[in-house]
Amino acid sequence: MKQPLLRKCAVCVLVLAALMAGSVLRAQEKEHPIPQLVTKDGRHALLVDGEPYMILAGQSDNSSTWPKMLPGVWRVIEEMHANTLQIPLYWEQVEPEEGKYDFSMVDLLLKQAREHEVRLILTWFGTWKNGSNHYMPAWMKLQPKKYPNVVGKDGRPVDSPSPHALATREADAKAFAALMRHLKEADPQRTVILVQVENEPGTWGSVRDYSKEAERLFGQPVPEALLKPEVLKALGVDARSEGTWSEVFGERADEYFHAWLVASYIEYVAAAGREEYPLPMFVNVALRWPFGNPPATNYESGGPTDNVIPIWKVAAPSICLLAPDIYLQGDEPVLKVLELYARPDNALLVPETSSDRVKYLYEIVGKGIGYSPFGIDNPVKVAVRQHDAIAAEYRLLAPMARQLARWSFEGRIFTAVEREKQSESRIDLGQWEAVLQFGTGRHAGQRPDTVPRPADGKAMIVRLADNEFLAVGTHCRFSFRPVGKNAGKPWQYLRVEEGYYENGEFQMIRVLNGDQTDWGGPYIGDKPTLLRITLYTR
Repeated sequence: MKQPLLRKCAVCVLVLAALMAGSVLRAQEKEHPIPQLVTKDGRHALLVDGEPYMILAGQSDNSSTWPKMLPGVWRVIEEMHANTLQIPLYWEQVEPEEGKYDFSMVDLLLKQAREHEVRLILTWFGTWKNGSNHYMPAWMKLQPKKYPNVVGKDGRPVDSPSPHALATREADAKAFAALMRHLKEADPQRTVILVQVENEPGTWGSVRDYSKEAERLFGQPVPEALLKPEVLKALGVDARSEGTWSEVFGERADEYFHAWLVASYIEYVAAAGREEYPLPMFVNVALRWPFGNPPATNYESGGPTDNVIPIWKVAAPSICLLAPDIYLQGDEPVLKVLELYARPDNALLVPETSSDRVKYLYEIVGKGIGYSPFGIDNPVKVAVRQHDAIAAEYRLLAPMARQLARWSFEGRIFTAVEREKQSESRIDLGQWEAVLQFGTGRHAGQRPDTVPRPADGKAMIVRLADNEFLAVGTHCRFSFRPVGKNAGKPWQYLRVEEGYYENGEFQMIRVLNGDQTDWGGPYIGDKPTLLRITLYTR
């Protein structure tokens, strides 16, 4: 009689322990809810601790995720005033032997991020890193037949993993799932807010895989999921089309086929991870030229370039967003990329950009959820001047990042950048029109600058109320004129305050008047400055 009683007691203890563990998990999730991406009226917000969060990040260099490298990374993050560190995790580091996982680096990152009060975005360097498989574990690299690369059209191997390699896909999914399972247990504080799955996936040097298995699949009918009228229309194809890849997509068939297979592969990996721990996940993009329709031989084929976003949205539903890495030069291509990726079905995040693209920071904040220059701890990639420019912006914006995220989600942010040979920009603010003059501080009505200077001015305006605004910028003069029902009425600045945000509240430094407002409006030079402006009509 004693043994059954003991067994019953043991079962009761186990049940009680399970109930208590479940209660603890529910309490943790209530205090620290899992980050999530939400959408309303075509705008997006990343919720962290249940509130909108604006990512003002820096991404470390590719080879910085080692214990002796981290002090330098954290030093730069502190100097930048960043609220988030984006940093890679290497498959070869996580799984040095098949089936044996080492998460000591993950635990160290979590510990140090909490000490620095900084959030993390983890970048999984798994099957793909810039189109190659260089971060696969050595035990996989030594078995090329089991874990094959792409075969080019000429029959020669290409330095890029094949999306048809099921053994590779299975191994990646297992390792990624193990990582996410560990994160769920090790990070109840939600230090990690996003996970990037792979890095710039796709293939250089071949539009697709031409192996025997790839050729067999290429000759089969296009999957039904891609034949929906709205998808075909988005791809510029007759909505009635059906048949093989060549029959449906013609000259773009090779690229679209490869994009479908790469996206489906990554969906398999991401879904395995989300089943363990559903953090928001994204994929970054090696961009193509955003104008015209260049052939895929000119860029990394198969990744989520702008022309195949509809394919990726169908093939990879576990991926929350597709994020452009911006290294293009010039205002027109950069602004076009922001337009292409800030979509009702895609939140804008720029997880990589060169440090000299700070000019577009406000555009990204106004349209998206975050910005992250790359290689911040590499002095070759980030000049001192560029580092200081980013730090000056983050120093001002980081204390108001939560407010910026909420205003962006609500559509209250309006932005402009100075373009070549265009020194003025206008923004419709409802009852007011903002008149922005970019330059070195000239007054309204003066002649343009005669000394050559880079067109690096920028401005951001937040509409707090009909007559009240926040303004921040560099090399910009802010003026206004009443429009709509107040058009033509005399007006004045009721009050212009210079200040900063602290604990969610605007803190005034001084009131601007006289010379600071009378000569065409308040001017901000090369140091980003925050103004609170109240207007009135008489």
